[in-house]
Amino acid sequence: MRRFSFSAPDFQAAFKAFLDERRGSPADVDAAARDVLEAVKTHGIEAVLDFSRKFDKVELTAETIRVTADEIEQGWADTPAEVREAIAFAAARIRAYHSRQRPANQAWTDEAGVELGWRWTPLEAVGVYVPGGRAAYPSTVLMNAVPAQVAGVDRIAMVTPPGKLQPAVLAAAKEAGVTEIWRVGGAQAVAALAYGAGPIQPVDKIVGPGNAFVTAAKRRLYGVVGIDALAGPSEIVVVADEANNPDWIAADLLSQAEHDPAAQSILITDDEAFAAQVEQAVAERLKTLATGEDAAASWRDHGAVIIAPLDESPALVDAIAPEHVEFAMDNPERLSDRVRHAGAIFLGRVTPEAIGDYVAGSNHVLPTSRAARFQSGLSIYDFIKRTSIVKCDAASFGILGPHTVALAKAEGLPAHALSAEIRL
Repeated sequence: MRRFSFSAPDFQAAFKAFLDERRGSPADVDAAARDVLEAVKTHGIEAVLDFSRKFDKVELTAETIRVTADEIEQGWADTPAEVREAIAFAAARIRAYHSRQRPANQAWTDEAGVELGWRWTPLEAVGVYVPGGRAAYPSTVLMNAVPAQVAGVDRIAMVTPPGKLQPAVLAAAKEAGVTEIWRVGGAQAVAALAYGAGPIQPVDKIVGPGNAFVTAAKRRLYGVVGIDALAGPSEIVVVADEANNPDWIAADLLSQAEHDPAAQSILITDDEAFAAQVEQAVAERLKTLATGEDAAASWRDHGAVIIAPLDESPALVDAIAPEHVEFAMDNPERLSDRVRHAGAIFLGRVTPEAIGDYVAGSNHVLPTSRAARFQSGLSIYDFIKRTSIVKCDAASFGILGPHTVALAKAEGLPAHALSAEIRL
């Protein structure tokens, strides 16, 4: 964990170096992802099965790679009742939140008499990647599949690494209406969704977070299919005054640190004594936290405490452009309204980021690695597209046509000009 003082003469340079250090490239996995993609593109399902055998130590066939309807039902039955209830509660809130994002089709006639407008249509097929390995993530299923369902996507194909499928993940898929689930993970899963592989039919867009190989594969496949984002390690910034319970703030910082040793948690406060209390609370919690090994590595290598006037915090948040930021104080809007770059903002002392991960209703698939400077979190807009509509009659074309001809000739495109001129 690093400590920074805003009043130090070298603060700006030291803090920038700290942020740049984490933004460095991870181990080079691009070549490996490229080879997997090429193999699946060329050899289809056989390559997918070979990679599952090699990387996941699982023997599958074209017939057994799909999760059956009975397995999905069994997963629902095996999920504890309180977890099923929480999944249904979360799904309903996510559905309600994203339903409000639905845009309207528009049509109008302008002053030239041209009919203009646009209409929104859902994508036909979407692939959802659900990670395995470190933990089971039913929330990932809900956050990706429910907005797609709300958007009206015809087909939602879910992929998740093979092995024992966690009942809660299957229960979330059932709640979200996902009936097509494939036991395949890694770059080979992304390739199968993009190119198609045996029984796995290609999709139009791939969403959902994964490891470095999945991210590298998505980067390479952009243009073959759409992608949501290139996910990096989790991030949180907590802006807190001394009136907070330091144990609460410590828990908030650790809520992201436990995701991954590369995750980042940063506290911004104007009170050095409170900062010390939070640091002590983090140390105490790490002694008993089940995910303490990962959380301790994250806090040690990428954590930070910044002592700064709270009025400076919006500018610091914008410099970090974090995935999540909490303003734990009274009247948090005084500062939060000045933030431009953040994936999600959580306001007040009793609004921990964790509720956004599960049940607030907003999406937890958010930009990382400073992508909040130019990108939003996952929404219904990731699953719909806008088509422009134009209609001229003879009178309105008479107004637009001559200008079209002039511009086309200026650009040296005579067929363009002829296409308009021939109608005048």
